[in-house]
Amino acid sequence: MPASPRNSPLPHVKTVEEFRSRRWFGPADLRSFGHRSRAMQMGYAPEEWTGKPVIAIINTWSDLQPCHAHFKSRVEDVKRGILMAGGFPVELPAISVSESFVKPTTMMYRNMLAMETEELLRSHPVDGAVLMGGCDKSTPGLLLGATSMNIPAIFLPAGPMLRGNWQGKHLGSGSDSWKYWDELRAGKITDQDWLAVEGGIARSYGTCMTMGTASTMTAIAEAVGMVLPGGSSMLAADAGHIRLASESGRRIVDMVWEDLTPQKIQTRPAFENAIAVAMAMGCSTNAIIHLIAMARRAGQDIGLEDFERYSRKVPVIGNVRPSGNAYLMEDFFYAGGIKGLMSRITQHLDLSCMTCTGRTLGENIEDARVFNDDVIRTVDNPIYGEGSLAVLKGNLAPDGCVIKPAAMDQKFLKHSGPAVVFDDYPSMKKAVDDENFPFTPDTVMVLRNAGPQGGPGMPEWGMLPMPKKLLKMGLRDMLRLSDARMSGTSYGACVLHVAPESWIGGPLALLKTGDIVELDVDARSINMQVSEEELAKRRAEWKAPPERFGRGYGWMFTKHIQQANDGADFDFLKTEFGRPVEEPVIY
Repeated sequence: MPASPRNSPLPHVKTVEEFRSRRWFGPADLRSFGHRSRAMQMGYAPEEWTGKPVIAIINTWSDLQPCHAHFKSRVEDVKRGILMAGGFPVELPAISVSESFVKPTTMMYRNMLAMETEELLRSHPVDGAVLMGGCDKSTPGLLLGATSMNIPAIFLPAGPMLRGNWQGKHLGSGSDSWKYWDELRAGKITDQDWLAVEGGIARSYGTCMTMGTASTMTAIAEAVGMVLPGGSSMLAADAGHIRLASESGRRIVDMVWEDLTPQKIQTRPAFENAIAVAMAMGCSTNAIIHLIAMARRAGQDIGLEDFERYSRKVPVIGNVRPSGNAYLMEDFFYAGGIKGLMSRITQHLDLSCMTCTGRTLGENIEDARVFNDDVIRTVDNPIYGEGSLAVLKGNLAPDGCVIKPAAMDQKFLKHSGPAVVFDDYPSMKKAVDDENFPFTPDTVMVLRNAGPQGGPGMPEWGMLPMPKKLLKMGLRDMLRLSDARMSGTSYGACVLHVAPESWIGGPLALLKTGDIVELDVDARSINMQVSEEELAKRRAEWKAPPERFGRGYGWMFTKHIQQANDGADFDFLKTEFGRPVEEPVIY
């Protein structure tokens, strides 16, 4: 076995003969002759792959993925690292799931990316993988597939973009879009102001620089152990990101020799660490869906109750919008980043968990420091006394729903008001722009048929737009309720992920305009004041909507998608569903 140039913390337990790639390139037969000759057709010499781990680089770059624009060149830095460590890099492009452009929603295609990743790794002669992602659904999609395949893998985050700027003000993706859109509708800024915000809010490649779903999920990937230390908060435009790419390439080569696979890293304590970190960061509500799916792919039964447990004991200490009121991911990075934050919640972490470095989480953060106590607070001086998210249950959501108390007007933590129910987004959008529509400050605005099947794909519609009438009254929040998701950059008193969803006959389908909805975040309850007898009558009258898709991926999606509380994974991809063929048959 050739010596590795790296100082590996774990013993090398694999031999060249045990590499998956050797089944393609090693035997002296006709099939392997074809594999070797075709590699040579591309200009590779046998010396470039013989006796070396073959490393797949799953790259989610595309011309319509602004968050990953730098991946077109950054992949060369990954390749450089793999070559330096004695590996053989091969780039395998995958669907980019661009949050900015894909409709009806990238959530429709998270599971497609997961399937594509798993099958790319299974069907090709590769021994390990570098996963290049970061934009919202790309992180869980890549990790879901790599976990199911279970060959050594490391995740390379795209990194947050630079702070936006308008008239000397720092702009945050999404959060300031919603804010200034409401100001425009309320007549507080001009059309010219709005265009200037549009041109200044996204100034570099990289993911949203708020604590949206992108930074939430890359932090979760690091907390679980799949990212090099500090990598999840490294800025996309920083030279350090280039070095991170190269280091990820170097490290994966040793991981192959060590046979350090995702399932050796992704234990239940590792996912509990991720929940604790998410709560402390002021995470996106989407964290719940993705983390549940990721954990269950790894065979760990994580559920809503685990989020609720950590929500009660881990305060929000990451002072980053939208939960925080001033700072962005660039500030968070300079303040000490994810390592600094984890160093302040060690009492809530299992520091013995193994990570992709071959060292424990505790070892990874032992040199962590915090350089700004206002950006990364202490647990004794949090920006919110409990965790970022709260799980609610009641007769409107017997299987649960979620709210983000740290990013809402606190007067709605306990609220009762009449529902105004919309069955589709266009009718809701028309109503909120009608200043004669009878909205009041107590109104509970409801959108249904926006869940995993109803959306379809559970789009980010949950931060329902404020009615223009209320905006002109000076109001900027109201209680909103849906079976949709919302962007991690969103804020407000929005109850989301109502399960079961209305499209399949969940209780939300039975709610009527005028019914009183009661929310009590402290009690973790969400109910409608409707008697069981009346609900039974409405249930008997309810009719299932017609099927939308007659063929293709959409048909498969609606037939097999699970509900939000189960992670919205496909039922046939569950760990316990069955096992794929261990290796492709090579004749």
